[in-house]
Amino acid sequence: MIYMDNAATSYPKPDCVYDAVDDYMRNSGASIGRSHSAAADAAFGIVSQCRQQLALLMDAESASNVAFTFNCTDSLNLLLRGILKRGMQVVSTQLEHNSVLRPLNDLTESGVSHKLLEFDSQTGLIDCKDIERELTQSSVDLVVLSHASNVTGVVQPVKEVAALCRAHGALLLLDAAQTAGHLPFSVREMDVDFLAAAGHKGLLGPLGTGLLYVRPGLEERVAHVRSGGTGTVSESAQQPTQMPSRFESGNPNGPGLAGLAAAVTWMSDQTISQVHDLIQERLSQLCNGLTAIDSDRLHVFCSDSVSAGRNCGVLSFVLEGIDSREVAAILEQSFQIACRAGFHCAPLTHQRLGTIESGGTIRFSPGLFTTEQDINWAVEAVQQLCEFAE
Repeated sequence: MIYMDNAATSYPKPDCVYDAVDDYMRNSGASIGRSHSAAADAAFGIVSQCRQQLALLMDAESASNVAFTFNCTDSLNLLLRGILKRGMQVVSTQLEHNSVLRPLNDLTESGVSHKLLEFDSQTGLIDCKDIERELTQSSVDLVVLSHASNVTGVVQPVKEVAALCRAHGALLLLDAAQTAGHLPFSVREMDVDFLAAAGHKGLLGPLGTGLLYVRPGLEERVAHVRSGGTGTVSESAQQPTQMPSRFESGNPNGPGLAGLAAAVTWMSDQTISQVHDLIQERLSQLCNGLTAIDSDRLHVFCSDSVSAGRNCGVLSFVLEGIDSREVAAILEQSFQIACRAGFHCAPLTHQRLGTIESGGTIRFSPGLFTTEQDINWAVEAVQQLCEFAE
């Protein structure tokens, strides 16, 4: 089976990730920060190392500004529900995942208002002038932006948006689900206030791992929406206020974080820049192959973003007249290609792209272990489907 669904979760993982999870389960199993046994101390050391390496990868000010969660959705919910209060105004975009859209819709019942801006359906990019207009005309408290769309893969102009937010006194929350581990970036250079990311996608860790970054000094602007044991200041009945304990109530996912620690160590040795270059090479091969297919039925979305270097490793397409979910089923059953089709939990993106009636798009997302032969076969499979559909 050729795996082309790395935007959902990366697979396969480096062998060291499997080994770390197995070793934790078989030889440790201790709760992190809940004991002073040798096993618990070793587990705590693994998590601390992971936190430090993630901080280095993102160029965070300190490891303590990185808190672990259970996935990117968890991170986004903790931040959105912790930041937003009655009367606040939010600006976001139609590119957002349901992990943003649904919490924002929930929060409207608590008196939070939000506006979703359009994006260019040809380029996949937002227009910074639209954000500037909203910031100028309204008292916007928070801007929420997807670093890169999980449908088109197009990377957004974060630095420009951050500069606008800073000039108008708004906070910026970046959803880096698709870019953490794929793109080399610095939270300080991008000048973001908050960042949410998944551990199981580009960072190559196990499922059930996520993280959030909070700019120093802003942690008290985020109310904790979960309270409980943190393994710190246990003598107090109050939730700790300091990072990262403020957001890490309950036993963490020890095996998952052990795997993530191994993945981040492996990633640091490879460097994210090298990983990014390799995936971009495969993506360019895929994009060139698909756009070269001579078929009026095939439409590849935002392909120019690949040649412009504004893509994080995702390419979507449709075959007109065939439901995208049916295409994906044929690709798996007849060509042994695993991909994703449908609305990708981003319904407004598909409304803007005009792909609702086609059942969404077929999404190919090559990964670090995708080979040239895999890409050639994927292109050949789409070519045969186009010929069959004519």
